[in-house]
Amino acid sequence: MSRSSSTKLSLAIWPRPGFENRAGLLSRELSLPLLPVASAQDVPDTEQEQLTLVVDDGGLSLQQLGPKAPGPVRCEFALGAARHRRLHGGGRGQDIAKATGLSRSGFRPQLLDLTAGLGRDGFILASLGAQVTMIERNPVIYALLADGLSRAADKAEEDPPLAEILRRINTVCQDSVDYLETLTDQQCPDVIYLDPMFPPREKSSKVKKEMQIFHQLVGPDDAGELLAVSLSKARYRVVVKRPAHAPVLEGREPGYSLKGKSTRFDIYPLQKLP
Repeated sequence: MSRSSSTKLSLAIWPRPGFENRAGLLSRELSLPLLPVASAQDVPDTEQEQLTLVVDDGGLSLQQLGPKAPGPVRCEFALGAARHRRLHGGGRGQDIAKATGLSRSGFRPQLLDLTAGLGRDGFILASLGAQVTMIERNPVIYALLADGLSRAADKAEEDPPLAEILRRINTVCQDSVDYLETLTDQQCPDVIYLDPMFPPREKSSKVKKEMQIFHQLVGPDDAGELLAVSLSKARYRVVVKRPAHAPVLEGREPGYSLKGKSTRFDIYPLQKLP
């Protein structure tokens, strides 16, 4: 995610008893003001286009205000689509497993997800057996990610497979290039995974709501620099996720690609998998 944003942010407290303390803590951690209103309808017209972090009984969410704003964006690992994909998503037969080498029996790599976002792909990779470190440099997106993992941990006592997956996940809030440059040869990961944001399409109604909000929040991506550094740090391969018909990143042709209906994985092999 990008280092900066021009979008104004406020931290909102919905009228739920008991959440004022947590909202205040987040306000201090993220250096964001509290929005002292009870609901979106109470926000002044001058504030209607801003993004707001909302703390309520469902956890933390990011929401754009205004009459035509998309719904809230929340990080979820234990329920809904994440749970369904974990249980019925195809396992090692998925393209993401083939691209990262996790389709190979016994290969359990140390894997860096350098563009973690809401952690969906990183969670899938951990569910397939990888030890995953998710790097997210935008502190607001990182707060959503940490909240989702925390809520998943609360449910893991009743779901041992979920608990095992969560034990394979580590998170870091840092610029990914800076993180890579601190690694020694002994600390380099087996596989590096990149899912850079693609520029917004002209038909914005077709863009997922979280992408609409993320483009406002984090601004343009700088994945070209990230790919170059990744290729110098990964042991076995770098994998870049792209829209199916998008150009290759920075014009650098991969060794090979796996192409689905809407998504393509470009694989940059560095040496043969063990």
